[in-house]
Amino acid sequence: MLENCSSQRIGMRIALLRLLFGIALMVAPSATFAGPPFLTDDPEPTETGHWEIYGPLLEGEGRGPDYGGSAGVEINYGAAPDLQISVGLPVAFSHDSAGMNWGAGDVAVSAKYRFYHDEAAGLQIAAFPDMTIPTASGGMGAGRVTGLLPIWFQKDSGKWSVFGGGGYAINPGPGNRDYWTGGIALSRQFSDKLLVGIEADRSGADAVGGNGTTSLGVGAIYRLKAPFRLLASGGPSFEDGGGPAGFHFFVALGIDL
Repeated sequence: MLENCSSQRIGMRIALLRLLFGIALMVAPSATFAGPPFLTDDPEPTETGHWEIYGPLLEGEGRGPDYGGSAGVEINYGAAPDLQISVGLPVAFSHDSAGMNWGAGDVAVSAKYRFYHDEAAGLQIAAFPDMTIPTASGGMGAGRVTGLLPIWFQKDSGKWSVFGGGGYAINPGPGNRDYWTGGIALSRQFSDKLLVGIEADRSGADAVGGNGTTSLGVGAIYRLKAPFRLLASGGPSFEDGGGPAGFHFFVALGIDL
């Protein structure tokens, strides 16, 4: 009985992922902003010579009283045409039955290179390799260099955008394993100030004997008086094999300079 229920839940999640991909293909979807606050990233780099700063930001995930994440700042700079350099400076946190723990997190560095851009067709594709440096304290980080090697695409049409992709995550360490991860999102620009989107994200098991996870979410970006904007997203996460649903969240102040 439990196995049948678990199979039904997994089947429903797979069907929802297929539905989102189907919508993306049918709409063939122009949102100015993607990437944060969504789990799914986008290929559009920061404009050359300009900065995008997300901070303060708060992001995390968990299940019930057990959760963890980071607070800090992410800095993006348009270093050259089609090239963005990013640095994430986090303070990590975790909460369980023993209480709350804080410590320095692993610094993240990445470079986004948009190698294809057809403005007339509204299509762009980029590589966005990312790595973390083991700078964390108190056991709050991976303790090793980790990496992600993804490809991201975006298709725009009027007020609609579909963006997504994914790649291979390098996750060394005892008991850990490398895995594939990716997602897709559909967004609409409702006004000059407001963008809203939905997404589905999938990650394979990151530990030996672990389970993959499917995350669904809703995100929004609201433009305040220049140069500020508010970003937020959240939704449920489902681990293969059943069990109670988890959650993920992201909140940040965006500054465009």
